[in-house]
Amino acid sequence: MLNHLKEDISVVFDRDPAARTHFEILTTYPGVHALIMHRFSHWLWKARLYWLGRFSSHIGRFFTGIEIHPGATIGHRVFIDHGMGVVIGETAVIGDDCTLYHGVTLGGTSWNKGKRHPTLEQGVVIGAGAKVLGPITIGKNAKIGSNAVVVKDVPENATAVGIPARILEEEKTKQRDETAKKIGFSAYAVGNDENDPIAKAIHSLLDHAAKQDGELASLKKELAKMADVSADANLAEAFGAKKTAAKKSKKL
Repeated sequence: MLNHLKEDISVVFDRDPAARTHFEILTTYPGVHALIMHRFSHWLWKARLYWLGRFSSHIGRFFTGIEIHPGATIGHRVFIDHGMGVVIGETAVIGDDCTLYHGVTLGGTSWNKGKRHPTLEQGVVIGAGAKVLGPITIGKNAKIGSNAVVVKDVPENATAVGIPARILEEEKTKQRDETAKKIGFSAYAVGNDENDPIAKAIHSLLDHAAKQDGELASLKKELAKMADVSADANLAEAFGAKKTAAKKSKKL
């Protein structure tokens, strides 16, 4: 329990630049308080003291605004930032080094017994207000965008956004950003997770511009090759003419 507490406090310094002292974190961070309460209530739950475990978690919810079922499994160095409105279900599993922001729900989609809540593998980051629902798996180091609703597995190192969540095409996103910079366009407040027709039109234009850039670059290469071939032909012709003139001069 003490080792968990040390890790819970130390990880705040890594992920929250506003953190100043150990005492401040221990006394004013509800995410840390919720984890401390959960470690205790989870121990009671494992000891089959179910009512005490539930009551302990209820007290933690009252003081922190974070509801964690005592049956949930939480790993090392987990950080719940701000935390208000976070809900973590009974069969949820949170791996080491995960980060959850306020309003996150790790919920179920079934009334049946058994595994019905998500599993987060190591290093997962879930943005504010996101809902991860059902017995799905969020892969290692994956990121879930704010307010996303995730109902399917997310692979490792992927980024999921939107309602319902979809996997972002990272390469296309980078290409759009680069194209926007080239043409002097600032895509401020235009996100990939929006279903706004204007945003879609802008993305389409950026994709078209990027495609044209690629075609122009290819055309320039072909023209350069043709110019080289033409220069070589002219050189060969000039060299041939010199040889012919030299032969004529010898005959004379």
